Amino acid sequence: MTVLRTLIVEDDRQVADVTRAFVDRHPRYRVAGVVGTAAGATQALANLEIDLVLLDMQLPDGLGLDVLRTARARGYGGEVVALTAARDVDTVRVARQLGVRHYLVKPFSMKALHERMDEVAVSLNGPVASGAALDQGDVDRLMTGSVPVVSSRESHTLGAVAEALAALPDGVSASAIGETLGLARVTARRHLERLVEQGRAEVEPVYGRAGRPEMVYRSLDVG
Repeated sequence: MTVLRTLIVEDDRQVADVTRAFVDRHPRYRVAGVVGTAAGATQALANLEIDLVLLDMQLPDGLGLDVLRTARARGYGGEVVALTAARDVDTVRVARQLGVRHYLVKPFSMKALHERMDEVAVSLNGPVASGAALDQGDVDRLMTGSVPVVSSRESHTLGAVAEALAALPDGVSASAIGETLGLARVTARRHLERLVEQGRAEVEPVYGRAGRPEMVYRSLDVG
């Protein structure tokens, strides 16, 4: 089993330490480096053999997207998982254009990160890595960065949430989606966040008269 070399790009030391601990607990990966700046990330990608980059979008001396643009221009063809609080639609769209197929919004759990790492491992160590011919399922998994790690029930629920969200172009909260579909708020929110990660939805805070802002989700699905 090939061990995949991982570069963590994160300027918050505590978050970097937690992320490193998460990676260390995945048997198919090892941490090849941890850097906290755009310059450091660019240098590391130029000098190290890296299979996966866990990339923060906001760095003290630049943007993660700029790091990725430079790396791609210099020939880096490895996988990237965005680990970031930046989830505006423009950032997500540009990330996808630069080949980011996995976008994980902070804060994230080890389980969520490991699911993305599992998908990356399949794409890197599967039929493409061996040079074998691909069937349609292999092509679909490679193009979408997805493997069957979600149950059919979860997939059905995600589809229902996506359809309900698309029917509400002015946006809606997780609580409202949950009430509409008969889901717990935490379940609705989990599926809404998955749509955001997939670039199929956007989210923004809406401030009321008092208290914490309410997160409002809007569909980006076309058609």
